[in-house]
Amino acid sequence: MSDSDLETLAARVRGPVLRPGDDDYDGERRGFQTGWCHEPTVIVGATGADDVRAAVAFAAARDLPVAVQATGHGLSVAADGGVLISTRRMTGVRVDAAGRTAWIEAGVRWRQVIDEVTPYGLAPLNGSAPDTGAVSYTLGGGLGLLARRHGYAADHVTEIDVVTAGARQRHVTAETDPDLFWALRGGRDNFGVVTGMRIGLVPVTRIYGGGLFFPAESAAEVLGAFAGWTRTLPEELTASVGMVPLPDLPVIPEPIRGRHVVHVRVAHLGDAVAGERLVAPLRAAGPCLLDTLAEMPYAKSDSIYNDPPGPHAYSGTNVLLSGLDEAAVKTVAALAGPDAPVPCVVDLRHLGGALARTPAVPSAVAHWDAPYLLRLLSPLDGLDRDTVRAAHRHVYEAMEPWTTGGRVLNFIYGDHATADEVRAAYEPGDHRRLTELKAVHDPANLFRLNPNIPPA
Repeated sequence: MSDSDLETLAARVRGPVLRPGDDDYDGERRGFQTGWCHEPTVIVGATGADDVRAAVAFAAARDLPVAVQATGHGLSVAADGGVLISTRRMTGVRVDAAGRTAWIEAGVRWRQVIDEVTPYGLAPLNGSAPDTGAVSYTLGGGLGLLARRHGYAADHVTEIDVVTAGARQRHVTAETDPDLFWALRGGRDNFGVVTGMRIGLVPVTRIYGGGLFFPAESAAEVLGAFAGWTRTLPEELTASVGMVPLPDLPVIPEPIRGRHVVHVRVAHLGDAVAGERLVAPLRAAGPCLLDTLAEMPYAKSDSIYNDPPGPHAYSGTNVLLSGLDEAAVKTVAALAGPDAPVPCVVDLRHLGGALARTPAVPSAVAHWDAPYLLRLLSPLDGLDRDTVRAAHRHVYEAMEPWTTGGRVLNFIYGDHATADEVRAAYEPGDHRRLTELKAVHDPANLFRLNPNIPPA
């Protein structure tokens, strides 16, 4: 790429244009995921939709693939060459309190949305980590803290602005372009660069939530209790259970510091009296090391999971389960617990409720009938990727009697984003429809540095 090409691009955008060797190049390309990192030929630090259009036009004219990054939490395919559009400067949020919606730009993080909507007594359908990019999270479906009551975040999107492969800015709704609107919600960045969207908000100010921490020795008992308990829950309660090796750091509370723990997470749309009554059976599951359950402002809901805030290297994927019986629980506890050959963070999520109901405006998000999700994630610091992959595969193969074959797109990390895994995130008929729409909107597969849907 010539200097004149880059000068031409730089003259057309307001944000920075960077290439390898420039002072800010490394800082711009790095995100939350450090196990993989984009190495593009050029980075455009977009400040708005016009910058995005210029970057896409530049890439398309030179047959260069395009990657998009806000925070880098869900990085799956790292750019080796091509154009990286960094959207982290696009941080506008406009709240319509009367309509219970917010317009959010491409680089907005959930913490900003929460802070903006809280004064109006409203909450977004965010996930466990407030520093995650809100737009990319939602385009991948969005399985949040209140999901059993309100469904996927993608179901609450009503308008999308997107720059398609022809560098055209389009305003897409269910009425103006139902096919593209369907594909964007669940298809992530396969059909263009979303520059902003309107999301629905819910009237929530307080919840009952937090966690119960048990010693790893009680894993089989706690997981078994969780399986039985979740069969009786109202959809106002969304819960998960994890097995987590915690570091020996001062920020970790002393009772669980440096221990491998079983962590039950609860978010209940109700008061403390109702919440205490619902969680009582779990408290009897074993000796509790730490109990943080309490009524809290929704703005403090990030304390439920306490996801690590700093960038780190990790790899993992997920499977959807058709059920969870005693044998399944024992398999997970034995193969992915503290005695596993590779350290694993296990995340077992209870689905159902609103997640099992088809929304009024359908999207490409799939597998509505799965009652549970099993996710494995391992740190890559000091570990070989092939070793981690093999260890995860061993667990998933052992769990095959209980799996549906489906995946959740947002939880496929790193080089797990193979064609088979991505295909498994959709119903077969929906995947065919997505490839056909891809052939219409991006026939050259310009947007392929992602969990890719190839054109038919």
